[in-house]
Amino acid sequence: MIAESAWVLVLFWVGCGVVVGGLAPLLADWLVTLPWAPLDGPAELLSSVPEPWRTIGAVGVGALLGLVVGLIAVHESLAVSVSRGGVALTVRDASQEFGCDEVGLVVRDGKQLVLLGPDGMEIAREDCHLAWRRLADAFAGRGYQWSDVDPYREEFRRWVPGTPGLPEGADALLRARAAAQQKDGNSEDVRELRRELLRLRVVVRDEKKRQYWRMPQGSQGSWGSPSS
Repeated sequence: MIAESAWVLVLFWVGCGVVVGGLAPLLADWLVTLPWAPLDGPAELLSSVPEPWRTIGAVGVGALLGLVVGLIAVHESLAVSVSRGGVALTVRDASQEFGCDEVGLVVRDGKQLVLLGPDGMEIAREDCHLAWRRLADAFAGRGYQWSDVDPYREEFRRWVPGTPGLPEGADALLRARAAAQQKDGNSEDVRELRRELLRLRVVVRDEKKRQYWRMPQGSQGSWGSPSS
């Protein structure tokens, strides 16, 4: 299995929290010297605490916040299991499993790992912060085709409300997904609505808060030359 080290993630964020906590007293001392500054009330409160308790407390709070962020990062990070028999993607304690015959191509699309079926239909898309070279070697070494570029990228069209050519119900799902993205771009609602769109054979990718879509047209040709 290929996954980010839980200890590395947690220690990284705890370290970031300690650094931020250590700098907080210095920032507070600077803010209280300004005639007007945001958060002047909390800055004055922090500056009034005597040393060394002020620094110790700030570092402790920073470390605690870093620990929380680190645990969240571990929970939401992607783990990939690759064998000649199939592929499993695990995020948030939920696993998606695909047989080797279901995976036609594995694609790196920006910071996302994408699995495509033999007909060009997307079967999975997950944010990925794993080492791409390690992933590519793992998939290729077990007989899967790998691409550093989505061969169907040029087929995506930007979605706007009322876009023609979508199957019945897809426009409403895209509207709901756009609204969910405004609240939380990585929420479970966003993920679930993507799955609903895939059931309608509508593939969605996101770029700068915008949704782009395509619909595979039956069986595709070779991976290097998809039909337009």
